[in-house]
Amino acid sequence: MAAAPNLPGLTPVSAPELAPLSEGARIVDTFIAPSKTFTDLRRSASWWAPFLLLCIVSVGFFYVVGQKIGYRKVVENQIQASPKATRQMEQLPADQRSVAIARQATITGYFLYGYPVVILLWNLIIAAVLFATFKFAASAAVKFKTSYAIVMYASLPFLLKSILASVSIMAGADPDSFALQNPAATNPGYFLSPGNSPFLYSVATALDVFMIWTLILTAIGFTCVSKVKRSTATTIVFGWYIVFTLGSAGFAALLA
Repeated sequence: MAAAPNLPGLTPVSAPELAPLSEGARIVDTFIAPSKTFTDLRRSASWWAPFLLLCIVSVGFFYVVGQKIGYRKVVENQIQASPKATRQMEQLPADQRSVAIARQATITGYFLYGYPVVILLWNLIIAAVLFATFKFAASAAVKFKTSYAIVMYASLPFLLKSILASVSIMAGADPDSFALQNPAATNPGYFLSPGNSPFLYSVATALDVFMIWTLILTAIGFTCVSKVKRSTATTIVFGWYIVFTLGSAGFAALLA
C-alpha cells in the first residue's frame, strides 16, 4: 500500500510539553495552580525549597512566641490546660514548682528551635505511610522521593497559619489564653478548653482550615503523579487523617 503523500506546507505537530517550573514558580503554583506544581514533580522530585521555607517561617514564629509570650508562660498555660498536670504541680513545694517550670521552659525552647528536624522526620513518616498505601492498595506508580516531595509542598499552607499566628501575637494576643499547639482561630478547638473534654478538643482542633487545605493538596499531588483517580486519592488521604485524629483524641482522653 502506498504511503499517504505529504501535503505541501503541512508538517506534523507534536503535543506541546509543559515548560519545567523553577522552585519559586512551584511554590507560588502550590497556592494558585497546584496541579502544575505536582505534575512538575514527575520531572524533578526536589523538596528542599518548601522545606527551607517551612523551617524559616516556623523558627520565626517560635522567636515571636519567645519574645512576646515567653516560653515559661507557654509551659504554665499548658499545665493549666491539663487537670492532671495541674494536680501534679500543686503537689510540689513552691520553690520546686518554679524550678520544674523553668526547666520545662528551657527544654521547650531547645525543642522549638530544633523544629526543622521534626519537619523532616514527621513528613518522612507521612510520606512513607502514603507511599505504601498508594503503591500497594491503589497500585499507583509512584516513587518514594516523589511522595516525600508531595508531602513537603502540600504542607506549605501552614506557612500562612504561622504568619497569621505571629501577626496575632504581635498585635497583642492575650498571653494567658495562648496555646502553642493551637495558636490561631482556624479551627473550632481554638474556642474550647482542652481540660473539659480532651477527646472533643482534639477532634475539633483537627478540623483546621489549613490542615484540610493541606489534605486536599496532598490528594491532588498523588493524583497528578500517578493514574489514581482524584476520588480514590482523596479517600486514602482523608481516611488516614481520620484514623490519626481519632487515635490521637483517644490517647489524649486516656492521659487526661
